[in-house]
Amino acid sequence: MPTVEKMSIALPKEMASRVREAVETGEYASSSEVVRDALRHWNERRDLRQKSLRALSKVWRQALEDKSPGIPLDDVLDRLERKYQSIAKVSGK
Repeated sequence: MPTVEKMSIALPKEMASRVREAVETGEYASSSEVVRDALRHWNERRDLRQKSLRALSKVWRQALEDKSPGIPLDDVLDRLERKYQSIAKVSGK
């Protein structure tokens, strides 16, 4: 394991109880392992969110730069209306 830095954290009672339970049941060897695992998952979600935001930003910039006329609003609304009428017929509503 790389160099370890000790920290003290405060958790709500419910979270502290869950951490203790995970250690007591043998799911984790220590409360530190529980926290490290939680932080790994948090980092993965955070990285994924950042990638998603970058991708969305890229698509948004491309859309703003796109000078094509696009699809007329009435055509889009007509298509949506037909789609949802079809869904309503299938579901029996």
